[in-house]
Amino acid sequence: MMRQDGFTVVVPATTANLGPGFDSIGLALALYMKVTITVSETWRVIYDDSEFNSLPNGADNLIVVTIQQVASRVGRQVCALQLYVKSDIPLGKGLGSSAAAVACGIEIANHILQLELSSKEKITIGSEMEGHIDNIAAAIVGGATISYYGNKEIEVIHLPKPSVGIVILLPPQLLPTDVSRALLPDKLSHTASVQGSAASNVLSAAIVLNDWETVGRMMEKDILHEEYRKHLFPNFEDIRKECKVLGGLGMTISGAGPSLCLIVKGGTEKKFAKQLALKFPYYEGIAVQPSMSGTIISNIKKTASSLPFELSE
Repeated sequence: MMRQDGFTVVVPATTANLGPGFDSIGLALALYMKVTITVSETWRVIYDDSEFNSLPNGADNLIVVTIQQVASRVGRQVCALQLYVKSDIPLGKGLGSSAAAVACGIEIANHILQLELSSKEKITIGSEMEGHIDNIAAAIVGGATISYYGNKEIEVIHLPKPSVGIVILLPPQLLPTDVSRALLPDKLSHTASVQGSAASNVLSAAIVLNDWETVGRMMEKDILHEEYRKHLFPNFEDIRKECKVLGGLGMTISGAGPSLCLIVKGGTEKKFAKQLALKFPYYEGIAVQPSMSGTIISNIKKTASSLPFELSE
């Protein structure tokens, strides 16, 4: 039985799709959620920022639900915990906040129960909970990921060191993922599907080669979702044009939205974020780089007197 005084789990934000890589491509971003875990009499989730006050703060919180589901899969239980959450990941803005919560819960359960889950096993559990693989894969392993998820099978190609700058344009409003997904058509023609597949193939190959100029061109050739969602984004086409004028590599929707993701040459992201926010004040510009690390555990403190995290059988 493991005894510890507490530990912290750190999870990166993610942006998904990069245009035609719909539900398969993810990129971890250097914006982080940090969750400090200690034993408690009841399940408690405390958020450092009032932005998260609308989220459940007890046993029905997504992080807690994930912990319990992972434990249940192996016929185990975890005692009540207090989770203190400090997050730089905006809520409901297309930057993988729910995937971060799921990844965190998986890592907490894995650590407490000493399950020694592989990255693939963690991604499988997370994909089953999320319903898609793009954000969760990147959140767990970091860097860029190109993934397949279907018929309970997964394959993940991990590119650990993407070399590119990122600008996220954050709007003031939220956009729930289920609302955004409801805008998508049920079917596409065979011709359109072939075109979309080709764009995704070239995008994937360019990511593997760290050829972000080609990535930028291909991320603007999506036909799977952008056309059905872009009307929700003020100044969408103007921002894309301005991105080119300023020397940016490409612009697309971040995940299901409502944020926009621009890729630029590494080291220029701060300049781009400032210029675009000035020209399009509806959005807040955030300059960020890829996160090379995925979900990690830090600040482990062991004491002989602390209470067990796992319930006695």
